[in-house]
Amino acid sequence: MQTHLVIGAGPVGTALALRLAEAGEPVRVATRSGRGPEHDRIERIALDASDPDRLAEAARGSAVVYNCANPGAYPQWERVWPPLAASILHAAEASGAVLVTLGNLYGYGPVDGPMRRDTPLHPSDHKGALRARMWHDALAAHRAGRVRVTEARASDYLGPTAPQSNGLLPRYAAATLVGKSALVFGDPDQPHSWTAVDDIAATLAALGRDERAWGSAWLVPSNPPASVREVLRELGRRVDAGKPRLRRMPRRALSAAGTVVPLLREVAGVVYQFERPFVVDASETTETFGIEPTDWAALLDATARAWHDRAQRSGE
Repeated sequence: MQTHLVIGAGPVGTALALRLAEAGEPVRVATRSGRGPEHDRIERIALDASDPDRLAEAARGSAVVYNCANPGAYPQWERVWPPLAASILHAAEASGAVLVTLGNLYGYGPVDGPMRRDTPLHPSDHKGALRARMWHDALAAHRAGRVRVTEARASDYLGPTAPQSNGLLPRYAAATLVGKSALVFGDPDQPHSWTAVDDIAATLAALGRDERAWGSAWLVPSNPPASVREVLRELGRRVDAGKPRLRRMPRRALSAAGTVVPLLREVAGVVYQFERPFVVDASETTETFGIEPTDWAALLDATARAWHDRAQRSGE
């Protein structure tokens, strides 16, 4: 039986590997440290995925290679992503595996209306442009007949395993769920799509096994949009944390801070996502592959408990 190679063991890579293993599939999880989820059908290997020879060897015999890698903080993307993406594309091509990439929505830039499968890429900052180039490189290889590729594009993660370092919402919740105020970027009352970690894993698995997916990017099904304030309020209500107290950082202040703090400079490049409606319409994914978003109430229940416990531990 051919294996599945999952590169990365963050929340999505872990959820995907466990989903595949529990479905009876043999899985390899590749990380720098060799750590990852534990399961009888999961083999964990330590390697640098940007090493094309070692990764190609690890991918030998794989039916699907899943790029769930995390290149680190925003300031590292331009240095880390190009050789990493090229190595992963080479591994899929050399092994004959399908390449399924975990993507995001940065490549669309500011949009008027919901993002759909046919929405053109029009990035407004270098991170979105980089992700767009990665997809175009993979798609060119697909069209040349060298490899089969697809991509699952997700909005901001929501779920009990989403780490505090992954996105703005978990950072805000780390404060509001223990009764503290949170400094927020953008407008906390704009509608925003949130994507459940388990739904991303389900979409990646579906795209890898269904040839209808190959040669195209797909949006991950997400619940109807909810503002930052609404989500924090619902999370807080579930753990008796009270209403969230939010303080907005003006755009001008964020831009000024970005001149001296590299991470804030990168945040300024994507804060448009929270200054206007940022909404996903993944109905075509649902219609094609039958993937429905996780029940919203159940997702909030599980997330509130996990994030509240984490916030309490960090405050001890």
